[in-house]
This record gives sequence, structure tokens and C-alpha cells, in this order.
Amino acid sequence: MGASLRLSAVCVVLLGVGFAAPASTVRKSTHHHHHQKARVRQVAWNPALKGTSGSMLRQNQEVDRLQLPRIADDTQLEELERTQELVQIHETKSLHISPAIVPNKRYCRPWTNQFLVDMSEAYYNRFHVPLQVNSAVRTMEQQYKLRFHNSNAAPEAGENASSHLAGITLDLAKRGLTRPQHQFVVDYLKGLRDQGLVEAAEERRTHCFHIMVSDRYTDWRDTNQKQVAENTGTE
Repeated sequence: MGASLRLSAVCVVLLGVGFAAPASTVRKSTHHHHHQKARVRQVAWNPALKGTSGSMLRQNQEVDRLQLPRIADDTQLEELERTQELVQIHETKSLHISPAIVPNKRYCRPWTNQFLVDMSEAYYNRFHVPLQVNSAVRTMEQQYKLRFHNSNAAPEAGENASSHLAGITLDLAKRGLTRPQHQFVVDYLKGLRDQGLVEAAEERRTHCFHIMVSDRYTDWRDTNQKQVAENTGTE
């Protein structure tokens, strides 16, 4: 009985010590927990080049204006490549092609390819490293399958269909860019977008810049080069 009383007394003392813990200790622990939560708070996604439903509509309007087909399958794709309505994208010192693009998908429309050559050369001249293209032409069949594992992928049909299906669109890699490199790409694309020459969006989940190129780029480029030649006397 005496031993039981002594054990009860020890428990009371220990409980007393626990309740007597300074309030500052409790506040400190709570504050520390709150501070940890604050550190992992996500920064709002607010890119300069936003993907919007309006942009998707404009891309499809451009496809319709040009009366381009949405390429159904590899058979139709290979015919367009054979007739050179789609031209091959070539790897150069200024442009790297992702190994994920299979050989028969390394194609796009001629004006889209010219844009890619021009932009990659401008980028290389500035940073002495190549741009990387992650995606080019796709088929409706490919786009349908893509949507099963990429919730960000556009549909293969309808007014918001992917413009990759017409061969006028590219995805450029964003992962690994430094801040100056990222800003260069944003500024370059914004300048062309503001003139109605491209529709561009910085995509978060797929870490790329999605770029649809209008055929108006060809006339703009020719005019721009002519003005440069006149100004420098190199005609």
C-alpha cells in the first residue's frame, strides 16, 4: 500500500512539471511550426505568356484560314512529308532535337521551320548553347493517345484542338534555362506575338514553351531583312 502511494505521488509531481512548462516554450513550438508551413507555400503561377482558351481558338482559326488539314495518322503524315508540305527539322550547333521525337515527327511547315532556325540562331549567338525542340508535328491518333498520360494536352478535334496537328506548332524546352535565358525566350516570343506572328504560351506541367507560327512570319521576315540590308548597304 505504501509503495502504491509513493508511485501516485511521483506521477502527480511529473504531471505538475508538465503543466508548469513555460508558456513561451509552447508559443515557440507553435511559431516554429507556422514558420515551417510558411516556407513551403507555393508561389502563384503567373507567366508573361499565358495559355488561354482565346489563344487556342486563334490557333485553330489560323489553321482554318490556311486551309490546312489536321493530320489524321502516319499515312497522311508521310504523304505530306513526301510532297515537302512538311519539311524536316535539322539539328545544328544552335538547335538540339529531343531524342523523344521519333524521326517521322521531326517535321513542320516551312515557315515554322524558318522561325525555329532564326530563333535558335539568335539564342545561340547570345548564350553559345543550343535551344532544344521537344515536339513538332503530331497526328490526331498520336494526340488522342497523349491525352491519356498528359492532362495538359489539347484535344485532337474541335475548336480547341491542338495546332500541332497542322504542323505549324513547336514546343521548346524550358527546363534548365537560366534566368537570363528564360527572359530572352519570353521577350523574343512576346515581340512576335504582339505583331500577330505567333501564339505562344509558357506551359507549367510540361516545362516548355508552346509556339504556333503564322505563315505571315515569312513576309515579315523578308521585309525585315530587306530593311536591314538597306540600312547597312549590303543589298
